[in-house]
Amino acid sequence: MEYQSRISTGIRGLDTMLNGGYLPQTANLVEGAPGCGKTTLGMQFIHEGAYHRGEPGLILTFEQFPQQYYRDAANFGWNFRELERKNLLRVVMSSPEVTKIDMESIGGMVTHTLREIKAKRILIDSISLFEQLGTGSVELRDLVYSFINALKRQGLTILLTRESSCLLGEDTNTQNDSNIHFVVDSYTMLRYVEIESAIRRAIIVLKMRGSAHDTHIRQFDIDSHGVTVSQPFEGQEGILSGTPKRMTESFIKAFVRK
Repeated sequence: MEYQSRISTGIRGLDTMLNGGYLPQTANLVEGAPGCGKTTLGMQFIHEGAYHRGEPGLILTFEQFPQQYYRDAANFGWNFRELERKNLLRVVMSSPEVTKIDMESIGGMVTHTLREIKAKRILIDSISLFEQLGTGSVELRDLVYSFINALKRQGLTILLTRESSCLLGEDTNTQNDSNIHFVVDSYTMLRYVEIESAIRRAIIVLKMRGSAHDTHIRQFDIDSHGVTVSQPFEGQEGILSGTPKRMTESFIKAFVRK
């Protein structure tokens, strides 16, 4: 399996699903329900680059104050303040309106910060609020496309989080969905699922432009070290519905077990 020229997420199981990691200078969307781990996954991606690979990263947030990221990162043993002192990290809080103007201007705050630390990675947390700037589907698609391309021109590998309105099961609210999913290079979905009266987390890579990828639905957990992706769900069908059903033994023997 070819793992060269890939940008590691720092999550071994996810890197395996992505055939080694994200492709350089691509835009990668991670979508999921509130609290399912989108921001943690994004912070792990930034920490991996800054701490383990010397690749400075920027976290651009539209919702939380930087102090929240420092506290949350510390819970996983990631010292974001120390990385900032070493010019390997910046956490910037802005608004979608200001960021749009900033990226369209020369010498704006975001551009200045990216160049100051020579950033290689960026986390946008989250693109959901940015979408509110678009008044129609065509305008929204053009807006997000222009925003992503402006970041790519800076040589960045981009991770965008997006809130799903669905807590369990498939998201039936498809308004404006295609405008985001079509302009990104990869699309990863996080979901809560109920199995035998217990809630578990599921992850699946639905799209990865220009690369093969694992299409299994896998379980993932969040522990003291961050996100950990484990084996595919076996013996269950309807995982993305939120309430999977157990497969029959004959089906498992025929299509699941080797």
